[in-house]
Amino acid sequence: MEAHLARPVFCTVITFALLNSAWGAGYRTRNFTVSAPSKALAKEIGDAAEGWRQTLSTEWIGKEMPPWSKPCPIHAKVGRHLGAGGATSFIFDQGQVFGWRMNIQGSRQRILDSVLPHEVTHTIFACYFRQPLPRWADEGACTTVEHPSEIAKQERMLIDFLKQRRGIPFHQMMAMKDYPRDVLPLYSQGHSLAQMLLESDGKQTFLVFLKDGLRDENWPRAVKKHYGYQNLQVLQNSWLSWIKAGRPRLDGSPRQIASNVPAIRKDTVVRGQSPDDSPPANVTASEGTASPTTSSIYAQMAARASNDRTGAVRH
Repeated sequence: MEAHLARPVFCTVITFALLNSAWGAGYRTRNFTVSAPSKALAKEIGDAAEGWRQTLSTEWIGKEMPPWSKPCPIHAKVGRHLGAGGATSFIFDQGQVFGWRMNIQGSRQRILDSVLPHEVTHTIFACYFRQPLPRWADEGACTTVEHPSEIAKQERMLIDFLKQRRGIPFHQMMAMKDYPRDVLPLYSQGHSLAQMLLESDGKQTFLVFLKDGLRDENWPRAVKKHYGYQNLQVLQNSWLSWIKAGRPRLDGSPRQIASNVPAIRKDTVVRGQSPDDSPPANVTASEGTASPTTSSIYAQMAARASNDRTGAVRH
C-alpha cells in the first residue's frame, strides 16, 4: 500500500455528488467522503475510517488528530476476488499537509481490518512529521497495524525474498526516499524491522528516532543514539538473528497495534495483492542487479533466516 507524495500542483476539483454518480453510493463523515458499491458499504467504510483515525492517532501520538480542513475522499472497490491493497496521496507544502486522496480495494473484511488502518496510518504519519518518511519506515510501520493474516503473508514472503537474494542491505534501505523497482521486499523487510524496533522500545522511541534521523539523514548516528546499535551492519545482523530465532517477543510494545480495532458491526504501485483465501503468489528473483558485495549480504541474510519458514502469526 503506497503513500504517494505530491508537490503543490493545480488540480481540478470533483464534487462529491459527481463522485457518487460515477462510482456508486456515497457517505460523508467529519474527515472522509466515501464512494463504494452500496450505501451500506460506504457507511461502514466511512465509520471504520473515522474509528481507525481516532484509535491509531491515539496509539501513535498520544491524542486524536484535529479534524482536517477538507475531508479525504475514499474510493473503494469491494469484492471477494480482489486482493487487499490501497494507495493514499497527499501534498506537503511549507510545513502543511493536505490534498488527501485514498483508493482502496479488497474483500469487505480485509478493507475494514487491514487496508483502512494501513492507509489511515499513512495520514497520521504525514500529519505528525510534515515531511516524507523513509519508505521502509512508512510502509513498515503501517503494515504492523494490519490483520494477522496479512502480516503472516509478509513474514512468509520475507523469508522467500531473502532466500532469493532479493533482500535490501540496511545501508541502502535506510536512505530510500523512493520506492525501488523491486518493491515487494521493501514492504516485507520494512515491516519486519519496524516490528522489531517497536517491540524493543515502543512507539514513542520509534517516532523520536525517525524525527531525529530526518534532521540530517544520518541514520547510523540515529540508530546508535536511540537503539544502541554501533552501526547499521550491527543492526542488520541483530535483525537477522531475531528472524532466525523465530521472532521472539521483545520487551517493548505489543506486536499487534490492531488489537485495539474499533468496533465494526455487521456480519500506482500497491502492496503485493492476493485473494484473501489464497497463498502469496510465487515471486521470481530479479537477475543481473546485485553486485558481489550485495550478493554476499543477501547470502548471509538467507543463511541466517532459512530455518524460519512458519510465517507464524503473533498477536
